[in-house]
Amino acid sequence: MGPVSAIVLFAVVWAMVFFVVLPLRMVSQGDAGDVVPGTHASAPADAQIGRKAKITTLWAVPIWAIIAGTILSGVISVRDIDWFDRMATPKVSAD
Repeated sequence: MGPVSAIVLFAVVWAMVFFVVLPLRMVSQGDAGDVVPGTHASAPADAQIGRKAKITTLWAVPIWAIIAGTILSGVISVRDIDWFDRMATPKVSAD
């Protein structure tokens, strides 16, 4: 795995973890009792994006390390993924 692949893998893992962390401990404007005119009551009262980004990074780094280590160790390779594709694709004869 090259450096660009590692960065792309980290970005994907980070985004997936961020979408899991984003709704945690969210207090809506309706729950807080302070709905800003022009917004939905379900909109977050205080999103705390910076705090959630830090939590996401703390979780994404070890998850990325496990996935990258698995790829670099050769436990899972492109041939393994291709094998699954060959099992799912019906064979067409050349007759």
